[in-house]
Amino acid sequence: MRGIALETFGGPEVLQLRDDLPVPPVGPDTVLVRVRAAGVNPVDAQVRVGALADAFPTWSPVVPGWDAAGVVEAVGDAVSEFKPGDEVYGYFRKDFIRDGTYAEFTTIRDVHLARKPESLSFEEAAGAPLAALTAWQLIDEALRVVSGQLVLIHGASGGVGSFAVQLAKRAGASVIAVASAPNHEYLKELGADECIDYATEDFVDVVGRRHLAGADAVVDLIGGDTLTRSAQVVRPRGKIASVVQAPPRGGLFAEHEIQGRYVFVRPDASGLRLLARAFDAGDLRVELADVLPLAEAGRAHELIELGHTRGKIVLRV
Repeated sequence: MRGIALETFGGPEVLQLRDDLPVPPVGPDTVLVRVRAAGVNPVDAQVRVGALADAFPTWSPVVPGWDAAGVVEAVGDAVSEFKPGDEVYGYFRKDFIRDGTYAEFTTIRDVHLARKPESLSFEEAAGAPLAALTAWQLIDEALRVVSGQLVLIHGASGGVGSFAVQLAKRAGASVIAVASAPNHEYLKELGADECIDYATEDFVDVVGRRHLAGADAVVDLIGGDTLTRSAQVVRPRGKIASVVQAPPRGGLFAEHEIQGRYVFVRPDASGLRLLARAFDAGDLRVELADVLPLAEAGRAHELIELGHTRGKIVLRV
């Protein structure tokens, strides 16, 4: 089959378009999907440079990619929910790294797959699973955001951040979005009540002046000093969840009894079905930063590593 693969870890140049890749095998509870589009995520660049090699068994050649939307090609004998021809989308992460989504075919366990939202194109649907599931697991599960709360979101204009803003507003919260100034109008369209320009404003100072009681929850998509200093803007016994690193246990986190959570998104078909209903109801939208042909996967990685993407980058397979 045709796809993007790498034999050695390195820069975007190691991503090679090939026509000789094997089609992944179909197990008893597995669905073979003909990929129409694949989402590009920052974690794909981590896979490319070998940053996850100690966390996941990795076999060469590696086909990157954990996001996809496409059409069911074949199913295992134990699969009853899906049949060839079904339009589907999913978060295709496995317990090993090899058979990713930057290819004509990929596989997934049936319990991790969901039907594609009818209102979304294949490109839009491919940009949703990992980022939208991450946002949902942050907002709904880790932080348990409810109506009337104040939520601060760092990195709000990226893929996960864009969905987090929408899901927090959908839950009835007031949202403070931290992003560069050119993205503020976009974030307000998504529902942000306030915006902070990280380039010219100190979020600790701004939140301290505007909201004396502090925020109820913080979504951290940046890590480092941003995560540590977020403890200064959360009310006592508030919550902070990060996708970058585990929050500290000492300092203000301990002193103010802040509940810190590290979220590493997990495959979840029930979450994808919930999100699909929200997309089809018009409650959520996918912002596509760019749609590139599969052969330009290296260019897609260059863009994602700049860290200033608004919304999602997708490869058309």
